[in-house]
Amino acid sequence: MTLSKALAEYVTALKFEDLPEEVVEFTKLCILDWYGSAIAGKDKKPVQSIKELVEEWGGHEQASLVTGGKSSIGHASLVNGAASHIVELDDIHKSSIIHAATVVIPAAVAAAEAHGLSGKELITSIVAGYEVCYRIGEAVSPSHYYYWHNTATCGTFGSAAAVAKLLKLNVEQTMHALGNAGTQAAGLWEFIEDGANTKQLHTAKAAYNGAMAALLAKKDFTGASQILEGRRGFFNAMSESFDISKITNNLGQEYKIIENSFKIHASCRHTHPAVDCILDIMNEHSIDYKQISRITIKTYQTVINITDKPNPDTVYASKFSSQFCAALAAVKGSAGLADFNEERLADQEIIEVMNKVEVMVDPYYESAYPEKWGALTEVELETGKKYSKSTDYPKGDPENMASRDELIQKFVTMTAGLLNDSESQVQAILGLDKINVSEWLKGETREAECHPIP
Repeated sequence: MTLSKALAEYVTALKFEDLPEEVVEFTKLCILDWYGSAIAGKDKKPVQSIKELVEEWGGHEQASLVTGGKSSIGHASLVNGAASHIVELDDIHKSSIIHAATVVIPAAVAAAEAHGLSGKELITSIVAGYEVCYRIGEAVSPSHYYYWHNTATCGTFGSAAAVAKLLKLNVEQTMHALGNAGTQAAGLWEFIEDGANTKQLHTAKAAYNGAMAALLAKKDFTGASQILEGRRGFFNAMSESFDISKITNNLGQEYKIIENSFKIHASCRHTHPAVDCILDIMNEHSIDYKQISRITIKTYQTVINITDKPNPDTVYASKFSSQFCAALAAVKGSAGLADFNEERLADQEIIEVMNKVEVMVDPYYESAYPEKWGALTEVELETGKKYSKSTDYPKGDPENMASRDELIQKFVTMTAGLLNDSESQVQAILGLDKINVSEWLKGETREAECHPIP
């Protein structure tokens, strides 16, 4: 059996009734977290550029845009996928290194709304989409990640699987959807060198391309049957090493979505272990940042590859700077959505501490990655006194989970001033298994059937 067929059989067989309650409730939190990130990012300039292009292109009013109005399924996937990735508060899966929400959920929500489907169908499709892209990401990581942005490449398979499920494609059609998703999988890390807007294009196109692959498969448009393991397929073309067993091991017996991590800090996830440690050190020992002579971060190589940026020159670049994020945490005591702005970027106190930050690879954390995203952080004072803290699991990982209440509060904070009624949105999303997707997006929730906010 080909890998595509194994995944296609899994996708087509999955039923909402078979999902454990834990998985259903967790998936709702993933949707809530995604929607909050999308609303928080909708007014950012790169997203507005994509929205303007979509408006110029036109399109049937099938699905809602977080920026307002409606457009086609494809265009909604583009806009909503881009919006949900820009404030750096989207979810992440450690071992596959994928922000699945930003690619799977925009495509699934657009297709579900356009076809008048239920919240139960949406939830099931998202579980399927996460499962597929996480397994593919695990199979090619970490070598694939050096040049390729896993969220964009592997994520394309996830959005295709989710929409295929919503469209009720059969096994053969789902295989075609995966085949054509794989041939469109792209997204190079070069944008990180100069902080280009490309990262938003990555999630936009991964959502769009996956949706298109599934919609074409519905019309019996064929795709490669061995797009993953084939001689000129995804694995051989785009990864120095890969583990095929990751695709099928325990497939259908576990739910990868509950391995998902949620972000608490509004920066690249690779900066979070050190930020957590610095916050703990500063709070536990009541340290004044003016006393600091050096901060040393010992971690894994990918942190160096992606976030070793001692002099970020834009707000967005600062989110990908371990030095800036560490200094921000030390000086301001937080690294939330409101902490990243032009004022903080030019703050001389932050800059002074940033120049005292050193990032290096530690063999323990390098060998543990990507299963563990950890760091040991040392804060040395001018007196010579040193304080250290380490973590294998930054806040929001399943092993150090953010609570339901914390994620609801995160949503409220992200959408403050951007939604007329955040509470009704929370109720709708946490009650999605009782309503249709269009009811949620139109605000026509039936409160009696929704879970109340605790």
